[in-house]
Amino acid sequence: MGKLFEDFSLGLFFWQAVLFIVLILLLKKFAWKPILDAVNDREEGIKNALDSAEKAKLEMQNLQADNQKLLKEARAERETMLKEARDIKNKMIDDAKGEAQEQANKMITQAQAAIESEKKAAMAELKNHVAGLSLEIAEKVVRTELSNKDKQLQLVETMLGEKSLN
Repeated sequence: MGKLFEDFSLGLFFWQAVLFIVLILLLKKFAWKPILDAVNDREEGIKNALDSAEKAKLEMQNLQADNQKLLKEARAERETMLKEARDIKNKMIDDAKGEAQEQANKMITQAQAAIESEKKAAMAELKNHVAGLSLEIAEKVVRTELSNKDKQLQLVETMLGEKSLN
């Protein structure tokens, strides 16, 4: 029985080895390649995903840089607009001040002319009034002088004496 068992073991071993080799060949032909292809496909998919992620990261960085650039440009443009607005405001204020100063100078000149005109009119009126008063005073003095006959004669002689000296 020993020999049979040994032959059986050896035969079993042989058939197991043959079946194992056939199984390996079948697996290699039908299963190994699809498994390796699936692993390779998976590996390539992961690699592509990593590449895509890296590209997306670079694009995000570029977008952020572009956003920063646009933001800086927008701020610069806003500052320029504000500066222009301030300049326009200051120019308008300066123009208004200049115009107001011109108007004030015109009004002062007109007022001075009016004052001068009024002054001349007042002086003319005052001269006329003084002349009128002088005539009235002279008339009263002459009436008083001429009311007395002796005084009249004396006045005529005085006047004639003065004229003959000249």
